[in-house]
Amino acid sequence: MANAIEITGLRKEYRDFSLKDISFTLPLGHIMGFVGQNGAGKTTTIRLILNMTARQSGSIQILGQDNILDEQKIKQDIAVVFDDTFFAESWKVSEVEKAIQGFYAKWDSALYHNHVKEFNLPIDKRVKELSRGMKMKLMLAVAMSHEAKLLILDEPTSGIDPVARDELLDILRTYVADGQKSIFFSTHITTDLQKIADYISIIHNGSIVYTGTEKGLSGAFPGVSSIDDILVSISKRSI
Repeated sequence: MANAIEITGLRKEYRDFSLKDISFTLPLGHIMGFVGQNGAGKTTTIRLILNMTARQSGSIQILGQDNILDEQKIKQDIAVVFDDTFFAESWKVSEVEKAIQGFYAKWDSALYHNHVKEFNLPIDKRVKELSRGMKMKLMLAVAMSHEAKLLILDEPTSGIDPVARDELLDILRTYVADGQKSIFFSTHITTDLQKIADYISIIHNGSIVYTGTEKGLSGAFPGVSSIDDILVSISKRSI
C-alpha cells in the first residue's frame, strides 16, 4: 500500500461555491498539511473524504480502498479529530472508553489507558472541566486506540496555547514514526505545518494551487518565505 489518500478529479458544486477537480496524494507514513483561507474548501474536502456529502465527480481512495464502496471497512482504519469534541460534556474521562469502544473492532483498552496516562489526562474529570488542549489530547487518545492507520485532523490546534500546541505536535510526530501511519492535517496555523508536515496542499477558491513536499514550496513560490506569505500572494493574484 503506497498511499494513505489518493484524490483524483474531485468536484463538488454548490450554488455559490465549487471544488474544481481537486487532485492530491498523501503517501503512507507521512504528514500532509492542508491549508487555505476560510471558505477555500478545506472542510468541504474533508467532508467528501469521509463521505459526509456527495461528490459530483472524481475518485477518493483511502488506504487503497474506495471511500464509498468500502466505507465501513475504511472507517475502522481511520480516525477523525475535529476542532471541537463530540463527547458528552457530562462524561468523565474514565467513561469515554465505555461509550466509544463498541464502535471499533480493534479497540485496545490497554493502549487507551496508556495514552490517557501519557497525556496526563485526569481520569475522574468530566469533559466540560477539561481545557481545550486536554480535550484535544482526549480525542487523540481515542483516535490512537483502535489501530487507525490514518488520522484526519480539522483545525485541532486552533485556540490552544503555544505550549499545548507543541505537545500535540510531538504526539503527532510520534504517531507516524513507524512509517505505517499517516496524518492529514487541516489548519490555518501555518507555523504548525512548517514544524511537522512532509507535504503541503494549498487550496484557494476551490482549486489546488500547490501540492508537493514542504521543501518544494520555495521552488514553487520563489522569494516567498512562509506559507502565510504564500497565501497572501495567492489572494492578491486572484483580486
